[in-house]
Amino acid sequence: MEPRPRRVPFTDRLRVPGGRDGRRMLVVAIIDKVGTGLWSGAATLYFIYVAHLSIAQIGVLMGLSGILGVAGPPLAGRLADRFPVTRVLVVAQLARGAALLALLTTNDYALLVLFSALGALPDRASSVLTKLFAARVAGPDRIRYQAIQRTAVNIGWAVGAAGAAAALTVGTTASYQALLLANVVSYAVIGALTLRCAEPPSPSRVVASPATAPGDGLPPTASPRVPATPWRDRRYLAFTGSEIWLFLDDSILQVGFPLWIVHATDAPVGLAPLVLVLNSVLVIALQVPLSRFGETRAAARRLLVPIGAAFLTGGVALAASAGGGPWFATAAVLLAAVAFTFAEILHSLSSWELSVALAPGEAQGAYLGVHGLAQSAQRSLGPVVVGAAVSAGPFAWPVLGASLILACLAQHRLVRPDAAPAVTAPDSARAPEAPAT
Repeated sequence: MEPRPRRVPFTDRLRVPGGRDGRRMLVVAIIDKVGTGLWSGAATLYFIYVAHLSIAQIGVLMGLSGILGVAGPPLAGRLADRFPVTRVLVVAQLARGAALLALLTTNDYALLVLFSALGALPDRASSVLTKLFAARVAGPDRIRYQAIQRTAVNIGWAVGAAGAAAALTVGTTASYQALLLANVVSYAVIGALTLRCAEPPSPSRVVASPATAPGDGLPPTASPRVPATPWRDRRYLAFTGSEIWLFLDDSILQVGFPLWIVHATDAPVGLAPLVLVLNSVLVIALQVPLSRFGETRAAARRLLVPIGAAFLTGGVALAASAGGGPWFATAAVLLAAVAFTFAEILHSLSSWELSVALAPGEAQGAYLGVHGLAQSAQRSLGPVVVGAAVSAGPFAWPVLGASLILACLAQHRLVRPDAAPAVTAPDSARAPEAPAT
């Protein structure tokens, strides 16, 4: 029987898994998000007021950058299985800074598109490499480490965004350039800090015995016969595909709520930014305490049920917000925001644990790189889906919530302990059949 989630003593909650390198990488993540928060809030305005681009040109620039960025996670995962993950991460961090710094050298549109696209590749790669480092350095405490890290980066992002808001009150070319340079400096700083981190043990070099499950006492997810590539693992590909849909909470909160509040409800327009503030506060307050409910593969699988329920609750509340006055609409929107944030928190725990637990040790980087495609794909698909839901009207939100429940149930079945990984291997990789007796 699976043990109940243990209650973590308060003193243990203050401990960062992974020792000194775990703490150092946590500082890296915070500085990274402070710098990103400084620049992200000003990037669009920089292209408008400094580079003098039109809205259409900015849309094309960001779209092309997103397309190239999709290649970042699988490329980073493959490299991390062959080279030290810390060194690959340093290269990605410095490449991000170099591509961003190059924006200051020109206002030529073609070059701006090129530099932005080249920056998107290591930017998406960095997120997978950071996740891989955390999985290796924290070991069995990876879920709590991820929860602490996610809490910390939300704080870092908020600090950076506040700094950008203060700088943008000036509104001069120099202020936009200063925010860009501040982000470049953050990349140099985190590159230097990452170089000081020891390389964590890599399961591609030290693989657990096939008789032992990856940290949770369940049967192993892959046998020695499985080739070290996720592209032939149909179960992992199906799991990643379902993740694209479950990551929609990001687009719903950042794109769907502002559009819905403005176009379909009587709630005040000022409620839109408050939804994001509420989201950040709840993540900071609840991410670490709730992490104990996703510490094993079986526990992470169980979370898919409340995740689906939270998605449906949020969809129904958003639909209801279109049918009342200002006070009712405000209450319904806030309820929806809490529900979607709760789904986001639980899904981050489930997704993190399952993506690692389902990956064979000898190809962990490659598998996590493929899993990183889910978030990249959602960033392109999500705004389109959410925009269509807003246009379709109130009925679309419960339908979207129901589809998210179906995705949760499908994933719940995919990752069950008795489900053998569906792998298509070349004949040369197959183990010989036992002779008949």
